[in-house]
Amino acid sequence: MLFAAYRGTGYNVVLLLHILAVIVAFAPAFVWPFASVKLKKEGKQVGPAIGALAAGNTAKIHGPALVLVGLLGFGLVGMSDKYIKFDQSWVMAAMVVWFLMLGIIFGLMLPAEKKSANGDESADKLVSMAGGIMHLLLVVMLYLMIFKPGL
Repeated sequence: MLFAAYRGTGYNVVLLLHILAVIVAFAPAFVWPFASVKLKKEGKQVGPAIGALAAGNTAKIHGPALVLVGLLGFGLVGMSDKYIKFDQSWVMAAMVVWFLMLGIIFGLMLPAEKKSANGDESADKLVSMAGGIMHLLLVVMLYLMIFKPGL
């Protein structure tokens, strides 16, 4: 028995939460680069200032939101009955991209942010690289969600 019909109210509520979680998960990837530039222009040391803020937020807000994004996505597939299935190529590709995102945020970005917060200037480059990778993966994920290649 389904929790909700495809595109019914229950499905749409889960879709809303899914999209909201994406916004929460990716907002820092777009905000921190601008904050870094502003701090550098003001002559402030970027690493510890941004690193301390970012690491705490990544661990408590943005990382868990990214986990929720995938779990809600799985729920949407499960709720879609015959329209969307886990064995469709675009769904499988989206799962792979999601796992890559989790690896980048928890395995690369979060540790680099913590190092940056402790004054390791070389970690700033890792944070920037991880942010760029996350931007690229977000574009790939949006492509998969919108165009559903292989459907």
